[in-house]
Amino acid sequence: MRTNDPGTSVLARAARILGAFSEAEPELDLSRLTEITGLPRSTVHRLAAELVALGQLDRTDDGRYAIGTLLWEIGEHAQVSIRLREVALPHLLALFAATGENVHLAVLGGTEALYVARLTGSASIPTLSRMGGRLPLHATGVGKALLSTMDEPWLAGYFALPRERETIYSVTDEGALREELLTARRLGYATTRQEMTLGNVSFAAPLPAIAGLPRAAVGVVTHLAKGDASRLAPLVMRAATEIGRDLSR
Repeated sequence: MRTNDPGTSVLARAARILGAFSEAEPELDLSRLTEITGLPRSTVHRLAAELVALGQLDRTDDGRYAIGTLLWEIGEHAQVSIRLREVALPHLLALFAATGENVHLAVLGGTEALYVARLTGSASIPTLSRMGGRLPLHATGVGKALLSTMDEPWLAGYFALPRERETIYSVTDEGALREELLTARRLGYATTRQEMTLGNVSFAAPLPAIAGLPRAAVGVVTHLAKGDASRLAPLVMRAATEIGRDLSR
């Protein structure tokens, strides 16, 4: 079934509405939804009402729209949730217990790092990561670990894209990044220093490739002054190895 626009299906328009929500704007009114999607107001109103009836969207007390609980429930059936995250969680908890620092599990989401698990404590240094959030591959430890697993045709396409400088320390030059990837492959882990957030250092290791799952990496983020590679890197690599072992059983 298609709308009057022969190039856009009803499903595509509904997906555009669902994709309008973000961490910065988790609740949207009809006018803002119309502005973000670029769809006719009448179309947004009709489809949003249908999505509410289906449980994909909720209505807030003031009449705005928000992602529905049913949509979250459906998302929890994804393999990165019921397979990857559930198997990884005991190892992430052990890594958090051993370090007391931010622990991340991320997968390759297009050309970004998609965070599927995050453990943090009251004493952990603040980070920009969040469950379900995306951050650049080139500026994060898990991102560089993921890049280190990719083959040359994929990397050629990736390096053809622009890379933003998140901080003054971000490495965006292709040659410099490629050198870091070579080092990561040799050492078994990747490192960033103040490249996503000033004052932070991260160590991350890729999981072995697992059939049916996207490439994944586990990492730790701590304060620059506490970034002891000799202590943290082996812990991160061990966690990655153990998660991969349990996933392959």
